[in-house]
Amino acid sequence: MIVGTAGHIDHGKTTLTRALTGVHTDRLKEEQARGISIELGYAYLPLPDGTVLGVIDVPGHEKFIRTMASGVTGIDFALLVVAADDGIMPQTLEHLAILQLLGVTRGAVALTKIDRADGARVAQVEADIEALLDGTPLAGSPIFPTAASMEGDPGVAALLVHLTQVSRSLPQRDERRLFRLGVDRVFTLSGQGTIITGTALAGMAKVGDTLQLAPGGAQARVRSIHAQNRAADAGVAGQRLALNLAGIARERIERGNWIVAPELALCSERIDVELTLLPDAGLQLKAWSPLHVHLGAAHQLARAVPLTGDSLSPGETGRVQLVFDAPMHAVPGDRFVVRNAQATQTVGGGVVLDPFGPARKRRSPARLAWLDALAAFIAQGDYAALLAQSPLGLRESLLVRLSLLPASAIALPDDTRRIALRGGDAVLLAPDAWDALRQRVLLALENFHARAPDEAGPELWRLKRIVDSEMEDALWTGLVDALLAGGEVLSRGASLHLPGHSVALTPQEVQVAEPMLAALEQGRFDPPWTRDLAREFGQTEDETRRLLRKLAKAGQISQVVHDLFYHPAALAELAQLARELAEKAALDERLESGSGAVGAAVFRDASGLGRKRAIQVLEFFDRVGYTRRVGNGHLLRPHAQWSYGSSPINI
Repeated sequence: MIVGTAGHIDHGKTTLTRALTGVHTDRLKEEQARGISIELGYAYLPLPDGTVLGVIDVPGHEKFIRTMASGVTGIDFALLVVAADDGIMPQTLEHLAILQLLGVTRGAVALTKIDRADGARVAQVEADIEALLDGTPLAGSPIFPTAASMEGDPGVAALLVHLTQVSRSLPQRDERRLFRLGVDRVFTLSGQGTIITGTALAGMAKVGDTLQLAPGGAQARVRSIHAQNRAADAGVAGQRLALNLAGIARERIERGNWIVAPELALCSERIDVELTLLPDAGLQLKAWSPLHVHLGAAHQLARAVPLTGDSLSPGETGRVQLVFDAPMHAVPGDRFVVRNAQATQTVGGGVVLDPFGPARKRRSPARLAWLDALAAFIAQGDYAALLAQSPLGLRESLLVRLSLLPASAIALPDDTRRIALRGGDAVLLAPDAWDALRQRVLLALENFHARAPDEAGPELWRLKRIVDSEMEDALWTGLVDALLAGGEVLSRGASLHLPGHSVALTPQEVQVAEPMLAALEQGRFDPPWTRDLAREFGQTEDETRRLLRKLAKAGQISQVVHDLFYHPAALAELAQLARELAEKAALDERLESGSGAVGAAVFRDASGLGRKRAIQVLEFFDRVGYTRRVGNGHLLRPHAQWSYGSSPINI
């Protein structure tokens, strides 16, 4: 169990910690000379049942609130310290507010220095403390009168018995979660390398594991572990850990960083939260109001943007987006504290809802509904609520970051549809969302046919832009494949259309078109231009151009540039060639010698086309969504398949 002290300066927190554990936590010369704590102190006491009690001694001075908030993040139990001679003081109130804002609900009170006050004073301070705690989560907490500077003090002994009993009743933590630790100290030891310390908030780390710095992204291997001040093969959530990290320099890490499982390392400059301002906050929170944010051991200045109104008043709770200058690591459910722009007063705090807030449409109804779903998820673990508010599906990797659970441990509703992505990720979709997307595709085709009855229909990626350009490519291709397989949508060449729609040619047009199609197919990669076809078949250029465009609208051929049309068979060969070159380029990229994209020169040499024609074909592939332009190259779109073929001409 981790116990965090709290209370005003010089109320005896360090002396009490030493009386409980035998450890003097003021390790800095300045602390020992001045008699006040500046940094966090740590002490450990082995209990008879084999567990270890960890005590975090926090500074009481108002200048070190950041350090205090860092120390009590992730504690199991709060020990509020009040001196009998002074009674309740300013930092008593501020520390108690911070404990409440950080969600600490278990605690006790140590009434210290009773040897410096008479019985009446001790009784009065006890009554004051009970009144102070009334209406807070710590209401009814036991109060232990102590004289910690006296050897064998019975009050200290009674407090230790109570802490031991509480440690045995704590609920088990979910060790299936991925590992996460907030760094509150980093240093080097001769012959050991980089050492970081902190409280593990989730999961388990073992010797040999690869963990990641957040923010920063650097990876490191766990060389050795000390858990609760003892050498161990593993450290788990709820323990104070010291990790010896290999592969990362001490200069890369600072207090406020996190050491996490690689799946959790993504950070953001925008975090959507539920924020409560204290009744005595003394400020009106408006758009872009500055706040000092303390989350774990991290401290950054943020600009607050109210999401559910124009402002937030003292005593109110509301949804807010915190915008930082640098990336911040957080997960849903994280508790935080905010101080005013001058960092002189704690003004509120709250809970993280979405650690990846958007820059646009942050106050839209859909966005606010998503935050409601996240609040339900934090409170109840309701995955269905998240899926219900994800009309375009939810990435499995995002759900891992939101839940802290590996994908294999996430209990999704049985009817969840899973669309696999490259790299092992997937898009997760509720059945209602899948059906809604199907209806959107059918409606989009119906509207397209009404507007353009002489066209066969949009091609695959044009239709995606009509339906929803933000949809995952894999979800889109899976959706269309399902519609094609069920006969709800048909394809003609490059075009998609509803079963009842067709573009008809007259018998005379069919008679002229058939030999033209044969000529285009015979021309393969270098088909005849419109003027050549007109001359060969005794037509005017205008007549030939009109017929070719009608064939293109019917999905029989494709117009690559003005007056140049390709047969589907030739384009299929060129598309396959582009795929092979892209796969080779991707392999070269892994070998650090390629860009991963197909260049015009490479495509020209492989196809035998001239440079200009090679560029024209690649740009056509960009237009239809098979590739996309990246610098001077063309990158194959993930999940893009070339399935366009010719079909008989309709009369």
